[in-house]
Amino acid sequence: MSGSIERRGKDTFRLTVSGGFDSEGNRIRHRKNIKVTAKSEKAQLKEAQKALAELELEIEKGEYFSSDKMTLKDFTDKWLSEYAEKELAPKTLHRYKEMIDSRIIPALGHYPVNEIRPMHLVKLYNQLAAAGSRKDKIKVDGKLQVKPGGLSPQTIRHHHRLLSTIFNTAVQWQVMRDNPAARVRPPKVPKADIKAYDEDQTAALLAALGNEELDFKVAVMIALATGCRRGELLALEWEDIDFENNFIRIDQAAQYIPGQGHIIKDPKNESSKRTVPVPASIIQLIKKHKTEQAEKRLQLGSKWQDSDRLFTTWDGGPMFPDTLSKLFREFIEKHNLPKLTFHGLRHTAATLLIGKGVQDLTVSALLGHSDPGTTKRIYAKSLKSAERAASDMMESIINGD
Repeated sequence: MSGSIERRGKDTFRLTVSGGFDSEGNRIRHRKNIKVTAKSEKAQLKEAQKALAELELEIEKGEYFSSDKMTLKDFTDKWLSEYAEKELAPKTLHRYKEMIDSRIIPALGHYPVNEIRPMHLVKLYNQLAAAGSRKDKIKVDGKLQVKPGGLSPQTIRHHHRLLSTIFNTAVQWQVMRDNPAARVRPPKVPKADIKAYDEDQTAALLAALGNEELDFKVAVMIALATGCRRGELLALEWEDIDFENNFIRIDQAAQYIPGQGHIIKDPKNESSKRTVPVPASIIQLIKKHKTEQAEKRLQLGSKWQDSDRLFTTWDGGPMFPDTLSKLFREFIEKHNLPKLTFHGLRHTAATLLIGKGVQDLTVSALLGHSDPGTTKRIYAKSLKSAERAASDMMESIINGD
């Protein structure tokens, strides 16, 4: 391996190192421009020689990569392998790869990463918002068609956050000087109201559960009583149920990732690992469900997949998360109840407790929020209503009503 030094300016040099030959027999040359700090020509040359020796060592160890011609695609490949695949949760990694492969690389992948400017991102976001940019499909008259319109502001904002994360890493790794995403404003996302049931709607839901399958009924009741997330619910195993003291331990989450299958992971954050109290009536339902599941296991014999989970497919296998959401949607429609997603049960649990005067710190612990501020931010309207009710109660006390 041989290297050379070429002066390019008053205090700049170009380092060139020969790195063998490529598959087509062409000589590989690595070039790097550096700026020295020394004042005298002799000291500057000595500094450049030291930088050349360091460059040769990096190349020899396979640790050097040049950003001069590195495209965004080249960098995202490196970002995925060197950072994302080691640090991110599987589902997050899968979602990021989808955004990179389907939207970001087709639009920007060919650009040298250090030449990407804010206007490139503005153009991309405008393209994503334009009609015809969607790829998901819906059924129209029994036929699948691409959903009309552009991507939602929220989805475009997700792309912006991902690009900003990638560019921040590029800056940290000294591949870019600054982050172009920091100079772009993503689209504003309208603040959506939290969809949750009030007491009367919840009562109607509970009444409608009466004739449903026991396992579905138990799943809905646990979600409503604990405010647990869908993945946390589907990861519950029988050892997580304390039948004597009426507690449920939540310390993992179930996910399904295309290409990987069903996985179990740690919950969203450390505070999501929690033990929550459950009404005795629900514990009794869970006991009945356990007995019923044991009978199914005996009937199926060797066909039963012994996963030890509370909620399974017909043969004991892990349930798809989307299956539970679909069953809940069909249940809501069948009983003409107000629209609500399965995740809406979590919001319902929180808003009902806040409405009954339960402190926000207690609600935060029940939901497994890492920061009580998250609870206050999400349920600000419910907390304000509870504060107003408390104020009215105090006024009645003062006035002797």
